[in-house]
Amino acid sequence: MREQPLFKGKSKKTAGCFQMTETYMQNLVKYIKKNLSKGYTIESLKWALLNQGYSRTAVDRAIELTNEELSREAPIIKEKPKITIEREPLYPTFNVSQNIAKSNFWKKLKNFFED
Repeated sequence: MREQPLFKGKSKKTAGCFQMTETYMQNLVKYIKKNLSKGYTIESLKWALLNQGYSRTAVDRAIELTNEELSREAPIIKEKPKITIEREPLYPTFNVSQNIAKSNFWKKLKNFFED
């Protein structure tokens, strides 16, 4: 199976701007992959490249190619992961028998005033 070309057109300088060459796109893809592994987001890399003067179409195409390459390299999951959720109770549970005194309120009140 033959891969699609990275660009359409000729790789030469015309009218003061560069056409996209294969090495140009490969360098952008390498840059994006390297910085993704460092923890940068796609969006931050996109804006950084645009601010450095790269064209929007070149950056978008490089991001597409990066996503395609990363999806090919990603392992295929054969089993669905099992997700278990452990919940803590909303309210603490009390042992009611420990909190209730053995004698009732009126007996305690009576003993308080008799002493």
